[in-house]
Amino acid sequence: MDMFSNLALGFGVALTLKNIALCFAGCLVGTLIGVLPGVGPIATISILLPITFGLDPTGALIMLAGIYYGAQYGGSTTAILVNIPGEATSVVTTLDGHQMARQGRAGVALGTAAIGSFFAGCVATVFIAALGAPLTKMALLFGPAEYFSLMVMGLCFAVVLARGSILKAFCMIMLGLLFSTVGTDLETGQERLTFGIASLSDGIDFSVLAMGVFGFAEVLRNLESPEARDVVKGKIGRLLPGWEDIKQSAAPVLRGTFIGGILGILPGNGAVLGPFASYTVEKKIAKDPSRFGKGAIEGVAGPESANNAGAQTAFIPLLTLGIPPNAVMALMVGAMTIHGIIPGPQVMTRNPELFWGMVASMWVGNLMLLIINLPLVGMWVKLLQVPYRLMFPAILIFCCIGIYSVNNQPLDVAFTALFGLFGYLLIKLGFEPAPMLLGFVLGKLMEEKLRQALIISRGSFVTFIERPISAGLLVVAVLVLVIALLPAISKKREEVFTE
Repeated sequence: MDMFSNLALGFGVALTLKNIALCFAGCLVGTLIGVLPGVGPIATISILLPITFGLDPTGALIMLAGIYYGAQYGGSTTAILVNIPGEATSVVTTLDGHQMARQGRAGVALGTAAIGSFFAGCVATVFIAALGAPLTKMALLFGPAEYFSLMVMGLCFAVVLARGSILKAFCMIMLGLLFSTVGTDLETGQERLTFGIASLSDGIDFSVLAMGVFGFAEVLRNLESPEARDVVKGKIGRLLPGWEDIKQSAAPVLRGTFIGGILGILPGNGAVLGPFASYTVEKKIAKDPSRFGKGAIEGVAGPESANNAGAQTAFIPLLTLGIPPNAVMALMVGAMTIHGIIPGPQVMTRNPELFWGMVASMWVGNLMLLIINLPLVGMWVKLLQVPYRLMFPAILIFCCIGIYSVNNQPLDVAFTALFGLFGYLLIKLGFEPAPMLLGFVLGKLMEEKLRQALIISRGSFVTFIERPISAGLLVVAVLVLVIALLPAISKKREEVFTE
């Protein structure tokens, strides 16, 4: 009964005129950046973070969440019509979605993707509502030692699930942790790693790092690759799938929702792996696997459902434990911190309007995305024909205005540009920047919990092993790394990410 009263509270918050408008704005912007290849949700949320300063925390997070799961919807439109994934999670959709479009079934592919996404999003939201309270109660049992061990486990998962080599991912995590130590030590008042630069005494600004590594660097990366957009020239056709299409796609939608929902909770690339896992499962159990890659509707329905389910269940560890499972959720932590909210189990007890308002807004957002995506397909097709060279100057201008407005410091813009070049260099050398952002966001919190645990235990590191939950989490972290480093598993992992 408590869950229903909490949801009533959530809908009361989400259905205010202001929050409906913010949810719509987030969903529309998310769809737009999902449709336009070359601009992902990470870069967009980084750019729009300064805009949220003037909003209340609930409205700001509702809008940012809308951008994230809206991008998953929009990415499928580009994948189907242009054969370019608008989002990393839409890569699999290109395989069968574009083939369906070439066969004159673009409308059916888009309709199936939208309906599957809507269903998966609604189920995932129920999942969040059901798991929210039990996980929060469990998290309240955690002390500083358990929190530190939980974050260590999260970072180990992020290392294993990151693209590329484990060593490179580990280096990125450590670099993020190192960046988080820049600034003034809160206990001793000593400056650390500031090199005499006064503006670094408060540490590296989160929005400066995020916008540089993901915003500026993404623009540089996209400019070096020539544009080749194979936009489908024929008619889109009817958008609603027929009875036969529904029969073929119903089971894949259910399986994709379950797979994506479970993987979305995992730290690292869990949400990204969902569509790939769903496609693999559908191909394995199909009576005729040769249909896949040639326009099989199951190859669109399953991955798209997994994609959106994973995008929404990624909020579970963020809202209940305060641990971001991926780079977008790390940006959400940054947004919550900017508004004075400490992510974790206290969110549900101290800010129930924020927690349940966000959960309820996801239902509202999913319905909005269904309305935004299907009737406006023609407009998205026109937008897909805009060359990237005309878009990137506007993106850079908005980045610079946004970052300057945070602290009114010209040096921040220079630092952002520097991090942009650094991020571009990382990409060229095969390093994935996302684990670095996770390390940076969790670094300060890890240091704080480590110190608290050691103060309580009078400097004894044994406290991390003596406490059963803490010891269990550390054992899982070590096991995950050891298993991933086994030659057979390591080789299989590389094959999976290459595919």
